[in-house]
Amino acid sequence: MELTGEIKPGRPLLVLAVKEEAQHLRTDLPMLLTGMGKVNAATALATVLARGPHPSEVVNLGTAGALRPGWTGTHVVGTVIQHDLDSRLLARLTGEQYGAPLTLPGGSDVVLATGDMFISDDEARERLAARAALVDMEGYALASVAAQAGVPLRVVKHVSDEAGEGADRTWRESVAECARHLAAWAEANTPYVG
Repeated sequence: MELTGEIKPGRPLLVLAVKEEAQHLRTDLPMLLTGMGKVNAATALATVLARGPHPSEVVNLGTAGALRPGWTGTHVVGTVIQHDLDSRLLARLTGEQYGAPLTLPGGSDVVLATGDMFISDDEARERLAARAALVDMEGYALASVAAQAGVPLRVVKHVSDEAGEGADRTWRESVAECARHLAAWAEANTPYVG
């Protein structure tokens, strides 16, 4: 976890997983690098929000794998789900709902599946494509923490690869270009960036 800048009321907090995704951002806004995965993302954001003060919103910028053919570009996510939590089984065992889909106010109809697995095989991609268009490793965790803290959240993902065979290589090759697109989106859509 690495926080740069000072969080102030009335100003957003930018949250990214790794420095590679943030390399083209030019801003005086506070920026939190959480590390990859749901636990790192949730722990980092919860720690920062618990210290206070709260930002006006959290803006999660990052890369995502495309689960469906033809998906490219930058997307504002409308719903996040967890793909590696068997919520149906847990509901049968306990009678409680864990890990329900979360709807993000102001988002689009894009569904993002979050899990602690880098999807790099075709079988997993096809299975997930029935439920979501994009896949990442932090979005759901950040949405859950922000909702519990009462802080609005926008999740913005740029497609880095077609999740499946070779996605790990493609991500390494495309992350710098993805970071340019994320920085351009932030400049156009977030106060104080640019």
